[in-house]
Amino acid sequence: MDIAADGIDLADPGLYATGDPEAVWAALRRSSPVYRNRRPGGGEFWAVTRHADAVRVMRDSATFTSERGMRLDQNPAAVAAAAGRLMIVTDPPRHAQIRRLIGAVFTPRRVARLEHDLRALVGERLDRVLSGEPCEFTDFAAVVPVAVICDLLGVPVADREFMLHCTRVAFGDSGASEMDRLAAHASMLDYYQELVDERRREPGDDVISAMLAGTVDGIALTDEEIFLNCDGLVSGGNETTRHATVGGLLALIRHPHQWRLAAGLPGRVDAVVNEILRYTSPAMHALRTPRTDVEVGGRRIRAGEPVAVWLPSADRDEVVFERGDEFDVTRAAGNHVAFGVGPHYCLGAALARVELRVVFGELLARARGAEVAGPVRRLSSNLIWGFESLPVRINAR
Repeated sequence: MDIAADGIDLADPGLYATGDPEAVWAALRRSSPVYRNRRPGGGEFWAVTRHADAVRVMRDSATFTSERGMRLDQNPAAVAAAAGRLMIVTDPPRHAQIRRLIGAVFTPRRVARLEHDLRALVGERLDRVLSGEPCEFTDFAAVVPVAVICDLLGVPVADREFMLHCTRVAFGDSGASEMDRLAAHASMLDYYQELVDERRREPGDDVISAMLAGTVDGIALTDEEIFLNCDGLVSGGNETTRHATVGGLLALIRHPHQWRLAAGLPGRVDAVVNEILRYTSPAMHALRTPRTDVEVGGRRIRAGEPVAVWLPSADRDEVVFERGDEFDVTRAAGNHVAFGVGPHYCLGAALARVELRVVFGELLARARGAEVAGPVRRLSSNLIWGFESLPVRINAR
């Protein structure tokens, strides 16, 4: 049964700011798991809400291209300019070459060093908030991923506040005006150019140096291609981890029994992180476009019709996750898709897990609990399932 007559529009940002998307996803999984979403203002796309169908679409890069864009409401001209150059809108085999180039800096030694440095950073930040006084947890959560991205790009410590401000305005702050977003992004592009010029003179062990030294199809990347992929790292690495951190704390606050269980599992913080990732699934959707007519979940989709995989819905699929709408830190590790799956599986997934392991390992060890200290405001976005504000009081042990 198709339930388009009910007027459900998964692309409506308001659904995620003030609505109940979990109930909508559950209804679609039951009655129309591959759903023709007709938008009130015109246009339509297919929404995939079950786990098995989501995995099938994301893994099948031969049938489903990423080069027509990875998100709804994108600028077609910008996608056309970035396709084949920006990693996330590039198909195999070229995608794998760009990925290897960037991924070369994600060494075990670097990850271990970052984890050590993050423990010091998180410990210092916790010292400020473990007073029982109200604090804005979205600010706390923003610091860690930006520190990691800055390390990967080779940004000096002195410039990290600048990068934190620019990334929040350009990519994360829904309250920013379009002019402010553009200005912040322009500042970032200017800064990338400075970094590129500096790395040409003096190469390091960072991502920009790796992109300058490497080739794709035997050809060096242009500065513009380097800028595009810096943007991809900054936006992807910042938003997902930040909102998983905020959503994870809120889940623990709203489920105090789970907080007690998590605190009693110091050797199993990875299991707690895995459940936070599944439950929060901050990346809302991943777009693909079929090259040929194809059948998904019993529905015939024509070539060129956009297909949006709804990741949080797949991560609540009852077929894969028993009581999937419940937050359970003792849940056995499952194959959640918070980082996607297939060729475009998140390049920074291991680092994101390290960030969350450090934050929640330190938080659970040092805090006896927390409480919401003001209105919780969700983002009005169909791309990121996240938060504008989470004021909390965190109480030390």
